Amino acid sequence: MKYLFITIISILILNSCSSDDELNALGSTSFTQLPSVTIGSQIWQSTNLDVTTYRDGTPIPQVSDPVEWAKLTTGAWCYYNNSTTNGTTYGKLYNWYAVAGIHNSESLNNPSLRKILAPKGWHIPTHGEWTKLTDFLGGENVAGGKMKSVEITLWQSPNLRSTITSGFNGDPGGYRGSDGLFNSIGYGGFWWSSTETNNTYKDPGAYTRSLVYSLSSVTVYPYYKSYGCSVRCLRD
Repeated sequence: MKYLFITIISILILNSCSSDDELNALGSTSFTQLPSVTIGSQIWQSTNLDVTTYRDGTPIPQVSDPVEWAKLTTGAWCYYNNSTTNGTTYGKLYNWYAVAGIHNSESLNNPSLRKILAPKGWHIPTHGEWTKLTDFLGGENVAGGKMKSVEITLWQSPNLRSTITSGFNGDPGGYRGSDGLFNSIGYGGFWWSSTETNNTYKDPGAYTRSLVYSLSSVTVYPYYKSYGCSVRCLRD
């Protein structure tokens, strides 16, 4: 009877873990279900990542203060303008250190000590995997219109050539700059890749993809790792 009671309690606890913030904790032992869409041979998350822990349950700090954010060399997340309402619509913004799983000073210089941001069964797409997506959608010059959402209340007008034919459902969640200030909500969405770049203008940096209200293209650009951008996961 004692063991039956423990089993029932365990089931109730597992069933209560359904929020987005607990996806990684659940995903540490089994494949994690995320809203997704198949585009060509790839399966993409169709909403922005919205977790507060790495895959093994290690917390990712929420950092609201702009001065503190600008000094970070370890992983952190925030809501745009530190607003939970924006978080509900757009998910969280992560710096690249969180994307790379850099959770403390030791893991900054030792990749073997890093955590994994993506839930079980998923990973952060590389620069090449993003290119594979846009190539399938006709190339960078036209793929943006197929990747943007058609939600007119979110996008600044005109939301040029937004057709959402791919199902990617990209929204204009903006970004957080390396100075800790927020920018471009309603005007553009910005997503990390896992690939670093040695570009001299944005060094050290990593490649991003962005969708902009006034363009039908996808922009490829290296951002400083201290920027806060959205994250989409790709199925392993």
